[in-house]
Amino acid sequence: MSDKYVITISREFASMGRTIAQLMAEILHIPFYDRDIVEAAAKNLNMRVPEVSNLEEKANRYFYRSLPLGNGTSDIQDKIFEAQREVILEYTRISSCIIVGRCADYILQDRPNVMSIHIYSSYEHKYNNCIHNLMMSPKEAEKMIKQVDQARRAYHLNYAKYAPDDIHHRDMLIDSSFLGVEGTAQFLAELAKKKFGA
Repeated sequence: MSDKYVITISREFASMGRTIAQLMAEILHIPFYDRDIVEAAAKNLNMRVPEVSNLEEKANRYFYRSLPLGNGTSDIQDKIFEAQREVILEYTRISSCIIVGRCADYILQDRPNVMSIHIYSSYEHKYNNCIHNLMMSPKEAEKMIKQVDQARRAYHLNYAKYAPDDIHHRDMLIDSSFLGVEGTAQFLAELAKKKFGA
């Protein structure tokens, strides 16, 4: 493929979006970035990765927060977002890649050669993935599906000002249960090849 391109993936919890993104990267032979962004941002901020992850969770996933989701962010959380933004911009300058989450679609919205995808699935499918693939208890699965999806939505609304599944900001929304993990990855990789040229 001639020019550098970027695929951004937002996803519902337990839709297997991260796994699909990894498989797409293997098919397309391009880098895949997720936690790497946290590690690089932590280094740039001279912070420990667990500290950044903890603050990111409060701003992003809210795994253990009982307050209403998305109620503002602290200065340090804003600094983490900016640091991650710089990391994303740097990665996309180096080579074609796939970036999962972290409002990459918003950060790169004015860049050429970007394909933005949102991966979702039915509650039943996500629940089964939690139980059988993520090895969660039924109670934990119910809690995580609700809280993580709410938190990701709140985070995206806070920084991007639109929801992660907003059709006006997505090239593709796809139900991962329709073709399965491997089938979805293959379909989206072929779509990328057609869009960006082989």
